[in-house]
Amino acid sequence: MYHHVKQLMYTVKIGDPDPRFGNMLLEQFGGANGELAAAMQYSVQGLNCDDPELKDVLMDIGTEELSHLEIIGTLARMHLKPTKTSRKAAEADPLVAIAGGGGVNLYNSQGSAWTADYLKVSGQPEVDLRSNIAAEARAKIVYERLIGFTDDQGTKDALQFLMTREITHMKAFMQALDNLGKGPLEIGALPPTPGLVDQFFNDSTGEDQYGAADKTPAWAVANGFKLVDSPAFHPQEMELDGPAPARKAKRAGAR
Repeated sequence: MYHHVKQLMYTVKIGDPDPRFGNMLLEQFGGANGELAAAMQYSVQGLNCDDPELKDVLMDIGTEELSHLEIIGTLARMHLKPTKTSRKAAEADPLVAIAGGGGVNLYNSQGSAWTADYLKVSGQPEVDLRSNIAAEARAKIVYERLIGFTDDQGTKDALQFLMTREITHMKAFMQALDNLGKGPLEIGALPPTPGLVDQFFNDSTGEDQYGAADKTPAWAVANGFKLVDSPAFHPQEMELDGPAPARKAKRAGAR
C-alpha cells in the first residue's frame, strides 16, 4: 500500500532557474540510472523475493526511490519552468517545452523514452543484489557529475542529499548480500567446471602500431589463475574436458 504525503523527503530550493541544467536533471528522472528505474527494479525484485527480510529491504529502498523521484522531478520542474513562456528557454529542450508544456515526463536528457529494459531482475538474490550495488554506484556518479555542472547552492544541496542516499543503499545491499552467506563466486546452484574456471585467457597479444605491447596483469598469475597465452592459436591448452565425465556418468545412470 502506498500513501502520498504532501511533503518532500528533502525540501528543494533553487535560485535562478537554468533550463539547460533542468534538461540534464531529466537523466535522473527518466534515464537508465535514474530514480524511476531504481524504484521499479527494487520493487519488482521485492515482489519476487521469498525471503521476508530481504523482501522488506528491497521494498523499503524501492519505496524510498519513489520519494527520490519526487525530489528530482520537483527540482527539474523548477529549472524547466521558464520553458513554459520563454522561446529562448524553450530552445534548451523543445520536447519538454512543446510536447510537455514545460513539465517533466518519462524521458531522459536526450528525449529517449523510459523503458523497462533498464531494469535488471533475475529472480536470483545474489545476482539481483549485485545488480543493485552497481546501479547505486552508477547513480552516485551521475549525481556527482550533475553537482559539477551547476553553481546553484540549493540545487547542489538537494543533489548532495540524493547522492549520499545512493551510498546508504549501496551499503544496505552489500550487507544483505553478505548475509546470504555465499562466497563471492557462488552464483546459483551449479558449480563451475574445475580447471577451466581457473584459467585466464590472454587474448590481447602482440604489439600494435603505436608500440603498445601485451600486458598480462600480474594479479592474474599471483592469485591462482593459470595463464593460457593466445588460446585462439593454442586451443589445446584450454581445459575444456571437465564436463565430459559428468555427461558420461549421467548417461550410464540413465541406463
